[in-house]
Amino acid sequence: MMEMDMAKESLRARLATESLLTQRQRELTVANTRIAAHAKALSTEVIERREAAERAQAAAENLKGENREALKDLRKARSDVQIAERRLWASLETIEDGFAVFDRDHRIVTSNASFFGPFEDLECVGIGASYEDLVQIALEEGIVDPGTMAPTEWLRWMKARWMTRTIEPVTLRLWNDRFVRLTERRTNDGDIVMLATNMTQTMRREQELDDARHRAEAASRAKSAFLANMSHEIRTPMNGVLAMADILGDGPLNEEQKLCLDTIRSSGEALLVIINDVLDYSKIEAAKLSLVEEPFDLERAINEVATLLMPTAREKDLSLVVDYDMFLPTRFLGDKGRLRQILMNLAGNAVKFTKTGHVLIRIVGLPDQGGSGWRLHVTVEDTGVGIPREKQDHIFGEFNQADDAMTRQFDGTGLGLSITRRLVQMMGGEVWVDSTPGEGSVFGFRIVLTPDPNAQPDDADLPTEGRRLVVSDPDPTSRDVLTKQLMALGLRPDRPPNTAGAAVPKPIETTDLVVVSEHDGPTGRVRLGIGPDVLEPDAPGTRILQRPVLRQDLFEALRDVLSMPPETPPVARPEPSAPETVVPLRHMRVLAAEDNKTNRLVLEKLLKSLDIDLDVAVDGAEAVDRFRAAPPDIVFTDISMPNMNGKDAARAMRAHIAEAGLDAIPIIAMTAHVMEEDKAEILAAGIDAVLTKPLKKDALISAIEDARPKTAIPPRGAG
Repeated sequence: MMEMDMAKESLRARLATESLLTQRQRELTVANTRIAAHAKALSTEVIERREAAERAQAAAENLKGENREALKDLRKARSDVQIAERRLWASLETIEDGFAVFDRDHRIVTSNASFFGPFEDLECVGIGASYEDLVQIALEEGIVDPGTMAPTEWLRWMKARWMTRTIEPVTLRLWNDRFVRLTERRTNDGDIVMLATNMTQTMRREQELDDARHRAEAASRAKSAFLANMSHEIRTPMNGVLAMADILGDGPLNEEQKLCLDTIRSSGEALLVIINDVLDYSKIEAAKLSLVEEPFDLERAINEVATLLMPTAREKDLSLVVDYDMFLPTRFLGDKGRLRQILMNLAGNAVKFTKTGHVLIRIVGLPDQGGSGWRLHVTVEDTGVGIPREKQDHIFGEFNQADDAMTRQFDGTGLGLSITRRLVQMMGGEVWVDSTPGEGSVFGFRIVLTPDPNAQPDDADLPTEGRRLVVSDPDPTSRDVLTKQLMALGLRPDRPPNTAGAAVPKPIETTDLVVVSEHDGPTGRVRLGIGPDVLEPDAPGTRILQRPVLRQDLFEALRDVLSMPPETPPVARPEPSAPETVVPLRHMRVLAAEDNKTNRLVLEKLLKSLDIDLDVAVDGAEAVDRFRAAPPDIVFTDISMPNMNGKDAARAMRAHIAEAGLDAIPIIAMTAHVMEEDKAEILAAGIDAVLTKPLKKDALISAIEDARPKTAIPPRGAG
């Protein structure tokens, strides 16, 4: 039993031992695993540290190499800087201009040798000298010429400019007549860099140019004075020639005398055209011609040109027609005189170079896109000789016509179209020509004009709706234009317009309006006559208009005739009732000052038909005396007179009017000077208007009639 128990105990001990051994083996295995892992980690760390050390060693070697390269580059850069600095200073020492740098205390820290050149060998001037010392020494040693400034004033000025934030350059004159320009700039660190530039050659060149400009201006003034004097000297006798020719034309003459008189008149007028062209071209070339912007009536200006050309056109049996767009404004801002000149050149040439057919002036326009103006398109069409295509650009040159044969056949300077082109270009427009030899030409120009903001719109409210119309005119161009204009107002043709030589049935009982442009026109309910002697002025229901017709006049005539009952004469307006007290009227008092004997005679002859009291003085002083003794209703004065000229006389008269408290008295200049600057000076002297010699009788009479007071009888008589 005991043996069994011992065997069991021995078995239990062995099992416990084996169990413990097994546990120890497991613990040993875990420990070995941990040891192996730690050894591996240590091995990896050693390897990484070794690699890091190797990399660090390689980086250190690279850094040593880079340091060596950087040091090498630094040495090279220092060498380059030194070379650049040597070159810079070599350059600064080479140039004649002075260069210096001042520090914050305004003392020189560096400079080139040229900077101290004007101071020569003064020992007190050098590196370390202050700016104030330099200007003080330059003044005291007489190195700088202060000019018109006092020395102390110049010194204060030079010191004050140095203290400004932005130092203005200054040019100094040295004792040896050299000029130096000082230019300073402040740097960011407070230094001031100064450059002293030798300006002697530049100043001398500028002086030469200034002298040349003065000589050119003097030559231009001499040229203008010469042209003005030549104009005056030519126009003064021409005034006598043309005025006397007009006076002779009013008397009885036989055919041969009329021919001689017409030759004198036409030759004189041709000479005036040449004078005007040469003067205008000279003013354009000298840039002395300027445009004046003022309100004017474009339609009226065009009609005035056509009216002036109408007699010549009738002599050649030409139809001269104006077609002004019925919906285009008439009042604009611009230079009326120059626009008239352009139209006169184009239309005058058309009449001159056209033997048969017509001349048509057409004006159309559209609002300017993006602006407040109107784009005007003006053309002058003729059926004249025409111009070959290869010469169409040539005719706008100076002194040019289409060919030499044309120059011999027609009078002229060849400047008209050149002046026209230059004037249109000054207005910002363009001019052109389209022509076919033997068929005619169309000259035109485009400009933009601003409408007159104070213009009143045309009253085009007419009773034309549904009204029937017949236009009778033997000229097809005139008839077509008139028919188109009337149709634009709402009238419709009752039947096709008649052609030349085709009779229109008369009377036309069912037609509302009959417009005739011939003497033997059709009759109807109402009639509108357009043209000279087309109908009896007192014919029932008739209004007479003269060509060219203003649009507003046409509106008024249509309004009158379309509102009349059939065959009813216009209602006579009642005469104003006579005043209770009748004051006897006196003659107008007209004072004239003219030193030229021939022109005094011309003036007396031109005005002899008027019912006025004319008093003529021989110079300005005499005119002023007579003005003070008996103030006239109007004064005409020449400008170039001895003792006292017309401008001084006008000033004296204006002073007397102010002192005596008189009503305004118009003073009109009569002059052969036509330059714009002359006219400006004349008007500035208190003169109201300028009449250019040769004097026109109608212009003189019109001025007198405009000045008539209510207490004076009409100059042309009561009838």
